[in-house]
Amino acid sequence: MPLWDISPPVSAQSPVFPGDTAYVQQWVARIAPGCPVNVSALTLSPHIGAHADAPLHYDDGGTPIGAVDLTPYLGPCRVIHAVGRGPLIEWAHLAHALADLPPRVLVRTYARQPQGWDCELPAFAPQTVERLADSGVTLIGIDTASIDPATSKYLPSHQVIRRRHLRVLENLLLDDVPEGDYELIALPLKLMEADASPVRAVLRTLEKR
Repeated sequence: MPLWDISPPVSAQSPVFPGDTAYVQQWVARIAPGCPVNVSALTLSPHIGAHADAPLHYDDGGTPIGAVDLTPYLGPCRVIHAVGRGPLIEWAHLAHALADLPPRVLVRTYARQPQGWDCELPAFAPQTVERLADSGVTLIGIDTASIDPATSKYLPSHQVIRRRHLRVLENLLLDDVPEGDYELIALPLKLMEADASPVRAVLRTLEKR
C-alpha cells in the first residue's frame, strides 16, 4: 500500500515563527570506550515541522496536546489543492472537491513549500473553517506554518477551531501529493503540558474495492 510522508525534515535549518525556539541538538554521550551509546538532548518549539496545535495554544484554559482525543488524527481524509489561491483560502477555492467529504481535510497551497520562513503564508479564511465544520469535518490541515496569516493578532481561524472543537495540523509537506482521498496517520506525542506537538504525518492510499 503506497505511503506518502507529508512531514518536512526537522533540523537546525527548519524555519520557525520569528521569536519562536529554533531546533538545537547537543550530544550528551557519544560511543567511545566505556560508553556504548550515542545520546542527544533536543531544544525545539513544539510548533516545528509538521505539528498539531492543542486547544491550549489558542485558549488559556484549553486542553494540552497530551490530553486530546486521538481520533481526529487517524482515519479517512481528503487532500484538496488550492495552489496559488492565497492570501486566504476561500470556500470557492475548495468547491471542486467538496462532495461527500470525509472528516479530515488537508489543503495544499504551495506549488513547492518554501525552505525559509514565509511572512506572507497562505491561510484559511475563517468562514471556510466554519463551513468545513458545518460539513462534518473534525480536522483541517494546511501546508503552511499557520491556518491564520503570520501577521494576525486575533487568529480568527484558530478561534473558529476553538469554538467548533476542531483539530488542526500545520506545516504539512504536500508538494507531491495528488488530490484525492487517503488514510491520515498523524498522532501527536503525549506531552501533558504542551501547547502543541510535532507529528510524523503520513498518508496511505486507500485500497480500491
